[in-house]
Amino acid sequence: MGSAGLARLQGLFAVYKPPGLKWLHLRDTVERQLLNGLNAGKPPAPEQRVRFLLGPVEGSEKKELMLTATSVPSLTTHRLVRGPAFTSLKIGVGHRLDVQASGVLVLGVGHGCRLLTDMYDAHFTKHVSREKLDRILAVIQGSHQKALVMYSNLDLQSQEAYEMAVGGMLRPMNKSPMLITGIRCLHFEPPEFLLEVQCMHETQQQLRKLVHEIGLELKSSAICRQVRRTRDGFFTLDDALLRTQWDLHSIQDAIQDAAPRVVAELRKNLRSGVDSQQLPSAEQPQHSKGPSSTVQGGSCAKH
Repeated sequence: MGSAGLARLQGLFAVYKPPGLKWLHLRDTVERQLLNGLNAGKPPAPEQRVRFLLGPVEGSEKKELMLTATSVPSLTTHRLVRGPAFTSLKIGVGHRLDVQASGVLVLGVGHGCRLLTDMYDAHFTKHVSREKLDRILAVIQGSHQKALVMYSNLDLQSQEAYEMAVGGMLRPMNKSPMLITGIRCLHFEPPEFLLEVQCMHETQQQLRKLVHEIGLELKSSAICRQVRRTRDGFFTLDDALLRTQWDLHSIQDAIQDAAPRVVAELRKNLRSGVDSQQLPSAEQPQHSKGPSSTVQGGSCAKH
């Protein structure tokens, strides 16, 4: 496997993080599995070196010794001498999930860590699930839409701003607070409700606080029972590798399958000010660092 296997690991892939597992523990588990896979390959044949060894003279009845040139294997490259060929990997974690949250977690390997930054700069929205009251949700979405326009630094009277707004392509130019681009109720059966939220630059704590504030607006109380990310940028639950798939070959295949989509989506979403020539082609190994996501959550309200 060796260097050839490592070359196929350069890029992005997604895993499914179960609740109760720390993202750092997940990352370390993935690294350990990859290192085991890379080091499990058959080692190359040892190099040969010439040594002059003392030995009896052939055909001589006397006990004479002479030096003879002999080819022997060199042990300096033997695995038992030098240790495993791969001892660490550069693995970056995209938009992190806290311990209790579950869902899509994007990771980058090697040069793929640079693409995590590109994903962040592209400002992909993230889905989150919780609950409803159409009137309150409409007010929340409207206020966040105005904030999104402000942080996009666009002239509202320009044709560019109009076309980007119609196409749903408005993105903040720089850092911003959590911005919600879409929110709707998927299920409403008091006291339970389920919300789907499309957002960017959020944390799970802010999402839980959002559910609490919705309860206050309803002159009631609401708590978030579960957060589940269902999309991170262009990675969805269908792309997320289950824990049984966190091995070398599955991750290599996932990176290669995602590579054309990674390049296409980043070129489409990055602003014109970003040099798209720096992005890798879909035929080359990928690079990465930085994310965006989708989350789903459950909540309950008391009236």
